[in-house]
Amino acid sequence: MENEHVVKVLKSRFITHDVKSFVVEKPKGYEFVPGQATEVSINHPDWKNEARPFTFTNLKEADYLEFMVKIYKERKGVTNELSRINAGDELILHDVFGTINYQGPGIFIAAGAGITPFISIFRELYKNNKLYGNRLIYVNKTSEDVIMGEELHRMLKNNFVNVYTRENVVGFYGKRIDRNFLIENIADFNQHFYVCGPADFVKSVTDNLIDLGATANSIVIEN
Repeated sequence: MENEHVVKVLKSRFITHDVKSFVVEKPKGYEFVPGQATEVSINHPDWKNEARPFTFTNLKEADYLEFMVKIYKERKGVTNELSRINAGDELILHDVFGTINYQGPGIFIAAGAGITPFISIFRELYKNNKLYGNRLIYVNKTSEDVIMGEELHRMLKNNFVNVYTRENVVGFYGKRIDRNFLIENIADFNQHFYVCGPADFVKSVTDNLIDLGATANSIVIEN
């Protein structure tokens, strides 16, 4: 039987124009590994059975839990409803499940809200001075869509590559992550790769990485 935990929202705020951060109570004994997720629903009769998966973005030893949720207002679904949730409201958390599992230094490739499983991993590695050897390629439509850009830059410095597909900003790439991009930006395909984003993005990047010499075992995706 799956466990349910009703938790109070401690803080909620928009961190980009369409991404909202939620800081909630941490149930006693509730543990996760950076990169893992849980199903979250709103504690309201109309919505409590509508659970969606979200990744934890806080440090695992923090006394609270944090999620960063992309809001899709046009879909009139769970995330649109979450856009109205504020401090004092209640969410329901379920059991933790495995998604992105860190296996050692490598290249992280994220699109949009696909960055969220990586944030907790980077925060953990940064705190323990183990971030060296990791690199992030982060794809968004525009600079306004970047989630936690300043913190990611502070942690990763020159190993943080921003790619914008819809705008040309001086000093940043304005292109898609295709085979040529990977060839130009990755010197060694014999290393770990972590890929997260929309399903078609993950498939395309994974197919290209394997085509260029990466092994299926070295590519970590959400499962």
